Amino acid sequence: MLLTSNCCLCLSTSVRKLSQAQIMMAKWSSVPCAKRELSLAVTLSCGQSFRWKEVEAGVWRSVLSGRIWTLKQSEEELLYQVHDLSGEKLTGDDTKLSKSDKLRRNQLPEMSVASDKSEKYSPEAVLRDYFQLHISLSQLYDKWQSVDNNFAVRGSKFPGVRIVRQDPVENLFSFICSSNNNISRIAGMVDKLCVRYGKLVGTVGGEKWYSFPDPSALAKQHTESELRKLGFGYRAKFIHETAKILTNERKSDWLFKLREVSYDEAHSQLRQLSGVGAKVADCVCLFSLDKTGAIPVDTHVWQIASRDYMPELKTKKSLTDKIYKEIGDYFRELFGEYAGWAHSVLFSADLKKFQSAPEETKGASQEGEIPSQPKKKKRKGKR
Repeated sequence: MLLTSNCCLCLSTSVRKLSQAQIMMAKWSSVPCAKRELSLAVTLSCGQSFRWKEVEAGVWRSVLSGRIWTLKQSEEELLYQVHDLSGEKLTGDDTKLSKSDKLRRNQLPEMSVASDKSEKYSPEAVLRDYFQLHISLSQLYDKWQSVDNNFAVRGSKFPGVRIVRQDPVENLFSFICSSNNNISRIAGMVDKLCVRYGKLVGTVGGEKWYSFPDPSALAKQHTESELRKLGFGYRAKFIHETAKILTNERKSDWLFKLREVSYDEAHSQLRQLSGVGAKVADCVCLFSLDKTGAIPVDTHVWQIASRDYMPELKTKKSLTDKIYKEIGDYFRELFGEYAGWAHSVLFSADLKKFQSAPEETKGASQEGEIPSQPKKKKRKGKR
């Protein structure tokens, strides 16, 4: 696994606006990437990351690596624009970066085609790392379909559901917000965190875009009361307490170092944080710490498992720690090393909002609804 981060880079304090007309006139760059390898429509709105917005049909925008990005795709290419509003380039010159920003950027992977230091930090390198394009998704789908007929039915209708490799700080606090919540409300909370505690990156298409805040910004004395006023409820305490732990009791690279330890160790360490239970820890492990076998289990996944894989669970009344582990172990045995990726395909395919035309679906909230049960087919693989 590559060891990288997509955290914010240091930006100039001067920020200008970019109009919609300027955006339309800007040149699009591209990375070869077929839709079977990446579906932006599903990957960016299925509940992995909560900051991508579909600004028009098929066009997505967010802040990544300290800059505002706009993405779209053709059948064979991933197209992107990087709105460099600060006047600084994504190069190897790190003289203007803070200590923490140097730490984060230096975890970007060395590109095998790089001819000089600056190419390590090229927009294409950032994008390839974020979407983990070094992993062949079509080969994984072929493997999963060969061992599970249920996946063969559902996965064939949902190609390109890829796991993104997020900044672990942003990912951690986002999923602390996910407790008893739906995708739309989580996205709203994450947006409030950025607007209130992040830094303005720029204005694109008439909308202001902010960086995700550092833990130190969330660890200040009055943060909990401020977040409660913003509608975070009991999650406000968890966010504030975890921010204080990261700021005062952990080294600045602690979360990144969890990429280098085993899944069990990373999961255990994360659960020591406030508001981080088994599911949140698994989400952070899967979506930002390179633990490809992590299986986040919530009531939605529990229903998928009991309906399609483990019928004995139908008699269970609550999702206990024992059942949680049994579900995760079942999927890990069935799908192998990248079981967490396979689980995300099944999860996305089961969301009601994607039931008609997944490639054209906008990033609306799923509100926790479960789609109807498909016709059963004989399954392959062990229990």
